[in-house]
Amino acid sequence: MFSTSIKLKKDLAERVKRCAEAGGYSSVQEFVEHVLERELARIEASDSDEEIAKKLKGLGYLD
Repeated sequence: MFSTSIKLKKDLAERVKRCAEAGGYSSVQEFVEHVLERELARIEASDSDEEIAKKLKGLGYLD
């Protein structure tokens, strides 16, 4: 497992915190990890780099 930290704009950080609380998560970190796991589950590990890029583009993460 790896660890990283990200910085969010204040308004987005507050929104994430409200979502975590509304969803009954014990922490913002737990909520963010759940969201990331769910999104990453859409991308199979066996995909080629091109397929991963296509999926990320389709999910709105790449232009």
